Amino acid sequence: MSRTWNVLFLCTGNSARSILAEAILNREGGDRFRAFSAGSFPKGQVHLAALGLLRELGYPVQGLRSKSWDEFAGEGVLEIDLIVTVCDNAAGEPCPIWPGRPLTAHWGVEDPADVEGEGQRAAFQAAYEALKHRIERLLALPLDGADAAALSGWLREIGQAQEAPSDA
Repeated sequence: MSRTWNVLFLCTGNSARSILAEAILNREGGDRFRAFSAGSFPKGQVHLAALGLLRELGYPVQGLRSKSWDEFAGEGVLEIDLIVTVCDNAAGEPCPIWPGRPLTAHWGVEDPADVEGEGQRAAFQAAYEALKHRIERLLALPLDGADAAALSGWLREIGQAQEAPSDA
């Protein structure tokens, strides 16, 4: 029986990209993954366009909230197996001390919340597609039994890969 991997997606504001990644992995990861998201400076609310896109695509949105990464750091908290930064700012910030020895990866994605007006829907769709493609690659990895060095290499490759063309 394979174990369940706890994955934390980090971004600065925890209102868009990390929220999208959390929703995607929780739906697509089945019993193999439990996804969470957090931010170094959370906005305190999920971006309405992120919630709208997720609803449109049939994802459950109840329980999604913008929260601090402090909820996952320190003693007595859920142990995280993999931490993925999805924005360049969060990747460069000094992180808290995480319990255990989680693997880390950086999968930078453009911030759709930076786009206003007509192009915003397309920006959120592009961020969703990029994250979904990377998460599909994560789901295909032979995680159980692989050593930490191999896993780190595969996770780094996922973050550096060019996205597949969108069918949308």
